[in-house]
Amino acid sequence: MARRSRGSDRVNLDHATLLLIDDNSQALDILSSVIQGFGVREQIRCDSALEATEIVKRRTVDLILVDCAMPDMDGYDFVRWLRHETPRPTCLTPVIMLTGHAAASKVKKSLDCGASFVVTKPLTPTILLERIVWLATDEREFVESEDYRGPDRRVRHLGPPLNVAGRRKGDLSTHVGQAVEENMDQSDIDTLFKPRRVAL
Repeated sequence: MARRSRGSDRVNLDHATLLLIDDNSQALDILSSVIQGFGVREQIRCDSALEATEIVKRRTVDLILVDCAMPDMDGYDFVRWLRHETPRPTCLTPVIMLTGHAAASKVKKSLDCGASFVVTKPLTPTILLERIVWLATDEREFVESEDYRGPDRRVRHLGPPLNVAGRRKGDLSTHVGQAVEENMDQSDIDTLFKPRRVAL
């Protein structure tokens, strides 16, 4: 999708293709302006999810931003279609769901249908860019089961990607760094497992 500079929080979106889907023309204009401000040269705008399905069938996109509430085919149905009805690698395309209501039920419904992230409207460019940067280094497994197809939803248990600050004070990255001490000798390890008498 995006190229990230090593050891940096900067992401180059110059060669990324983004698909923007919203039936509200004003909201689509705002979203398009924000995306252009991120340095994206190629963006495809759709005012319906049905139109977007035809585009996805014909060409590859790197990221999809879709509004959840639309007539005919809403964002939830579009993401379900993308995850279940398209072949690899199309079905793996990251999706950010846009919603005007951040109710827990809406967030759950978005994640249950296979969205990678949920961002609330009105859009804040900083938050949207943070989510895109996160997705550029996302290493979650793609889960395929009878009930669900999409990225592993257990984000909170994985911790943030390397060099990305977590939302919680105690968040640690899941990446394992280089060893800072020598490996323990096997006899030392065995000693740790030996039962010891405790004085009462």
